[in-house]
Amino acid sequence: MKFAAKLGAKTIMKWSWKVAQIAGIGVYVHFTFIILLGWVGVSHFLLRHSWQDAASGLVFIVTLFGIVVLHELGHALTARRFGIRTRDITLLPIGGVARLERMPDDPKQELLVALAGPAVNIVLAALLFSVLVAGAKLAALTEVRLVGGDFLSKLMWVNVGLAVFNLLPAFPMDGGRVLRALLATRMDYVRATHIAANVGQAMAFLFGIWGLFASLPMLVFIALFVWIGAAQESSIVQMRSALGGIPVERVMITDFRSLSPHEPLSSAVEHILAGSQQDFPVVEEGRVVGILTRSDLLTGLTKRGQQAEISEVMQKKFETAAPSEMADRVFARLQRCNCHTLPVLRNGELVGIVTMENVGEFLMIQSALDEARKGKKTIRTLVAADRRS
Repeated sequence: MKFAAKLGAKTIMKWSWKVAQIAGIGVYVHFTFIILLGWVGVSHFLLRHSWQDAASGLVFIVTLFGIVVLHELGHALTARRFGIRTRDITLLPIGGVARLERMPDDPKQELLVALAGPAVNIVLAALLFSVLVAGAKLAALTEVRLVGGDFLSKLMWVNVGLAVFNLLPAFPMDGGRVLRALLATRMDYVRATHIAANVGQAMAFLFGIWGLFASLPMLVFIALFVWIGAAQESSIVQMRSALGGIPVERVMITDFRSLSPHEPLSSAVEHILAGSQQDFPVVEEGRVVGILTRSDLLTGLTKRGQQAEISEVMQKKFETAAPSEMADRVFARLQRCNCHTLPVLRNGELVGIVTMENVGEFLMIQSALDEARKGKKTIRTLVAADRRS
């Protein structure tokens, strides 16, 4: 139902299990999906106290999420045509999430990627309609029921509903990205995102009011989901724009501590408690060999104790940045790699680290300085005007 470069990815993946590998893309199921299956089975059984109804409800919901996987594959395979890899697809009770490594830079490419998912649903709906026509089951199209009824006709209407719902112009659904892509062909990307996000939040407000007055809690939940998604998308794009043209060496932290792979975990604990930092580059003979994150440290302390060596729990696969790289690209890489800290290397030597927090702090300081400069410029303008008068 939506695709994202990164939106709460770490939390989602932590509680997900891999169930398939399709076209080189891992398909995961979040644990809350199991709760949904239980709820569907029980609710169908209680309507007529029939185990057959419960089984048919479970078969239908599993088939429905199979359709959601196809929808997300539509996004993923279209993005692959433009050289954009999809990390994985995760099934949640509210739909599916395809984690693209990045969003297309070209608005026309983003338009095609966004439309690909609903296009899959439209094609499936047309195929199911053709099957119903061939089987002389047109009457079944108007007899859709929650329990019972024609299985194929329900699937056809589900595909129609998914296509229409996803094309609503509200982030983070596909329609919001379609709107942004169309606007971006006529204006700059940040303004297009801002307008699309405002439209999405307006729709979320209407969904929320409708859900409250109609006693539809799911609609209220969707409204909250859309509101937060629109705000996040607008914030991320504004941050990337603000970082454009700024080299990493202006943003990176230069006052930091590194650790040796042979030190005990207790050394990292001391530094964290002292308030120096949360993640640590691990250096051996002048070369960065790993990253010790706070979450890795806590896991290591639980399983191995504080005397275990850092090399036993550190991340040995990590990304790096160069001081001359543009900060907006490094910020995007921080999001894409699902990591918290990037070492900054100059000719292999560690000269700094970049974290999401210090990027945010840099932007807050720049914003404050910009406001101060605007204030001084306004004062100078007023003084000059007063002198002329």
